Amino acid sequence: MDTAAQQEATARARELQRSWYGEPLGALFRRLIDDLGLNQARLAGVLGLSAPMLSQLMSGQRAKIGNPAVVQRVQALQELASQVADGSVSAVEATDRMEEIKKSQGGSVLTASSQTGSSTGAPTVRRVVREIQSLLRSVAAAGDIIDAADSLAPTHPELAEFLRVYGAGRTADAVAHYESHQS
Repeated sequence: MDTAAQQEATARARELQRSWYGEPLGALFRRLIDDLGLNQARLAGVLGLSAPMLSQLMSGQRAKIGNPAVVQRVQALQELASQVADGSVSAVEATDRMEEIKKSQGGSVLTASSQTGSSTGAPTVRRVVREIQSLLRSVAAAGDIIDAADSLAPTHPELAEFLRVYGAGRTADAVAHYESHQS
């Protein structure tokens, strides 16, 4: 397969991931890695995937997670990450919970476990920031966002900073930026 065909297949896979999972799996998995302090190998282990399979899902070489139990583990990790972000679960507790998630076999595919945390009220700052990051990163790659920020910097430095922090920066830095700009 030539490069253009590979790029088209990858773009198609990421679009399918967006429709099935709400965003490309690369962005979702990178956020989980960052928020839970994991590496790719550890994330693959908790999810019950091989490291190569995780890599293929992240890069768009594969579109779909075939095992419903793995999808449920992803949802459980998303919920855990939001609990860590809002301070209701400590890092030590999160490590124990990840072991429980790793051992889980999954229940009904119709269980909406990812909605349980969001029904309790307003979203956390971290969740808002992650949504902004996800949106920006679904539009352009980090390098392109940095290039755009560099172009804007001379005339619109605040907007350039926003693009750099949310489009290519770490979640913790974006949370600090968000909090510093609230009235």
